[in-house]
Amino acid sequence: MDAALTKRNQSFRLSVDLIDRLKLMAKRQNRSLNNFVETLLLDVAYNEPNAETLAAMEEARSGNLRDVPEIDTSSVEAMVKSMGL
Repeated sequence: MDAALTKRNQSFRLSVDLIDRLKLMAKRQNRSLNNFVETLLLDVAYNEPNAETLAAMEEARSGNLRDVPEIDTSSVEAMVKSMGL
């Protein structure tokens, strides 16, 4: 059997609220709870952002976005207009 397909049972203690939320999210995607949680964990464990993405994330967190005009959030209409839409 391929090592990548070998699976093992593992037990975790999670809050009832979290389990209920995960079940709801899995149901919305027509997936089993197991498949949904495994996919989330695979995403977290194996998808690391590259250097360019990390730099963009840091730039966004800092609030110093370059080459981006200020967005007016005083109203929806003002925001749309300031975004050039």
